[in-house]
Amino acid sequence: MSLLILMTVQAANLAATNYSVDVPMEAPSAAPDWADEFSGKRINTAIWRFDTERNAQGWFNHELQYYAPENARIEQGALVIEARREKLPSKRDWGGQAYTSAKLVTRKTYGYGFYEVRAKLPCARGTWPAIWLLPPDGKWPDEGEIDLMEMVGWQPRIVHATLHTGAFNHSRGTQRGAEKLVPTSCADFHLYQLDWRADSITIGVDGRAYMRVNNDQPGGKPAWPFTRPYNLILNLAIGGDWGGAKGIDDAALPQRMTVDYVRYWEKR
Repeated sequence: MSLLILMTVQAANLAATNYSVDVPMEAPSAAPDWADEFSGKRINTAIWRFDTERNAQGWFNHELQYYAPENARIEQGALVIEARREKLPSKRDWGGQAYTSAKLVTRKTYGYGFYEVRAKLPCARGTWPAIWLLPPDGKWPDEGEIDLMEMVGWQPRIVHATLHTGAFNHSRGTQRGAEKLVPTSCADFHLYQLDWRADSITIGVDGRAYMRVNNDQPGGKPAWPFTRPYNLILNLAIGGDWGGAKGIDDAALPQRMTVDYVRYWEKR
């Protein structure tokens, strides 16, 4: 088996299709408890922080980007995260990366409730946009991870929803998730939605759920650590074990993930 084929097979194993559903899901009709409509002139740093912690040593999953605040901005009422082909040796924490991008993390944590992110995705080979949630502390994957939306550019127009826990994660090949074809994900804005409850996690697009995982497995926290608030994360990675499985199309850069808004309704 060639190295490229082997990498592609390994990358495919990061996806999961074992918890698919096809049922309606709707955002609450009331005003959200928290939202960022990105209507100001600049990113609100009271709401978001820029994660640059691992720039010097390199990011997880063998990703190839350097995260810089300069790669994110407000443009025409939307957040733009832009990935570029460039080197920044003048930066004190530069780790030798040949690509730059940005990663934003909410300063506050949010728990059970309904999340809706209206976004338009990049589709170039080598891009790896994500909307996801992680707890503010603790060891991965024991504390859990909710991947509300991931897409890899070598498989454009297919979005993935995945949960990771101590007992169910991609390192073990036991991760739980599903995928959905969204033909216009790179041309148009779509609603990426999460309904997080104590007994279930449901993820969908445009009012239709395509993944649901119930809290029905034995094992306690290793099976279901989703019992405390998490930070919401928006980022655009380049390369990596999954995103870079078929290389990077440098000629297609720069690429953008554009986010019109983020909204959250607390579960009561």
